[in-house]
Amino acid sequence: MIRINLLGTPKPKSRRAAVSTPSIEIGNVGSPMVKVFVAVALTAGFNGYTWYRLDHQAQDIAAKMKVAEQKNRELSDVKAKYLERQKQADSYKHRVDVIDQLRASQSGYPMNLLNTIGDTVSNTEAVWLSTMKDQGASVAIDGTALSTDAVANLIANLQKTGYFKNIEIKETYQDEQVKDMQAFQFTLTCEKGKS
Repeated sequence: MIRINLLGTPKPKSRRAAVSTPSIEIGNVGSPMVKVFVAVALTAGFNGYTWYRLDHQAQDIAAKMKVAEQKNRELSDVKAKYLERQKQADSYKHRVDVIDQLRASQSGYPMNLLNTIGDTVSNTEAVWLSTMKDQGASVAIDGTALSTDAVANLIANLQKTGYFKNIEIKETYQDEQVKDMQAFQFTLTCEKGKS
């Protein structure tokens, strides 16, 4: 038997294939001018939105720049004050260092010699020094005393310091120019010990 389909629709081959998938057909959207207009409108809208967003960001950045510049001016004032104070502190430190160097220089050999002889003469009664000459290995001392015992006490006190190992009297004589009292002029030579 032969069958003829007069309806024009193909006969499904199986029951499973008879289920059709949904589909939407859009008719003719329009002419190409409408399509170009829609594309231009979408592009213009996108560009407008991008311009608005970038303009808003530029204004925000400009406002932040003004705040940053103001902060920078304030900080530059603080920095100038800090640098001035630092300069003053460095100047003060330099002065203190110079004073410390001078003090350190005082504690050398000449200072020790002067302090030793000065303390010894101060602790010996009725003795005054006129001159003191450092001659390298020895020291020459000229002075005045009220008695020969005062000169002997000075020699004993100089030996007690341990700074001198040999002390000799070069000369001693009574000063005739002093009329009111008895005065003796003396000259000592003190050989320096190892200090």
